[in-house]
Amino acid sequence: MKYRKLGNTGLVVSELALGTMQFGKKMNMGGLDQAATTRMVKYALDRGINMVDTADVYSQGESETLLGNALKGIREEIVLASKVRLPMSDNVNRSGATRVNIMRGVESSLKRLQTDYLDLYQIHGWDSNTPLEETVRTLDDLVRQGKVRYIGFSNYLAWQGMMALGIQEREHLEKYVTAQMYYSLVGRGLETEFLSFAEQNNIGILVWSPLAGGFLSGKYSRNAPPQKDTRFAQAGQFVPFDKELGYNVVDALQKVADRHGVSIPQIALAWTLTRPMISSVLIAARKIEHLEDNIQASDVVLSEEDIRLLNEASDPGTPEYPKWMVLQLDVAEDPRPKMLFPERYADGGIWDDLRGTSWEG
Repeated sequence: MKYRKLGNTGLVVSELALGTMQFGKKMNMGGLDQAATTRMVKYALDRGINMVDTADVYSQGESETLLGNALKGIREEIVLASKVRLPMSDNVNRSGATRVNIMRGVESSLKRLQTDYLDLYQIHGWDSNTPLEETVRTLDDLVRQGKVRYIGFSNYLAWQGMMALGIQEREHLEKYVTAQMYYSLVGRGLETEFLSFAEQNNIGILVWSPLAGGFLSGKYSRNAPPQKDTRFAQAGQFVPFDKELGYNVVDALQKVADRHGVSIPQIALAWTLTRPMISSVLIAARKIEHLEDNIQASDVVLSEEDIRLLNEASDPGTPEYPKWMVLQLDVAEDPRPKMLFPERYADGGIWDDLRGTSWEG
């Protein structure tokens, strides 16, 4: 297992972290009981994983409860993360990034996890009904109280993250250090704006669903649709993507996997680990053998040719405006970037400048 810094902090985390959405039976995402949860956690920690990520909403608290039991006696040896914001009951105030819900949420999570602090506490999504200053001040209070060590967010737009950091800077509040975001070979939307935002602000990205809800597990192809008992079939298309693009990506993954003599998901995870600003990639499994396979992705070293093939197969195309104009002005029309950072443009750059080409190409 390899290790990285958690964002712009001194905390060291494994580059693969254990996700816990499959713990508990109140979500259609795995249904693991206490015995299976404990085995899964022990297996991950024994192989060098030192970060475990959960959320209060996973199986409506059951995931945290099972995880808390599994971590008895070893809790202080790991980096423990949880999240708050999504509905926990029909009570209208048991949802949102309000002071009331965050305060109640952290106390409930601490009790279920059987700990008196969280290493990382994350807002599970943007709350358009609560003043952002209320949210970030509450998180700052939790840090000052010692209940939380670091804070992060999940599923924000880049401007929302920047707005939060601006308030935190202005008011001298504890700053977000991480962003838990979806990123995969069939979902490269972060590259439009978010990666630039993260790089400029030293935000460490924690990747969720790097296998696109199980689509990049190697089980599926044009001729092998998901079967009824698979997680992908049960959850539906948990993350949206173009299916034809997806099948092209699977074909490219198979070629690279054959070169290395490893599985398709190992290659998909290894690609994600090559991307900028990644602090850790969350992996989750219902079976130990699947977890074992995923963990081995940490040992895979992709060649430049491997990365080129995967990038081409998963290329989302010319970015939407204003991204293409920003790149055009900063890259195509400014000689400095290629002179100062030639390695970034060794393969021609991060997008095709179409000026000067005919409509037919």
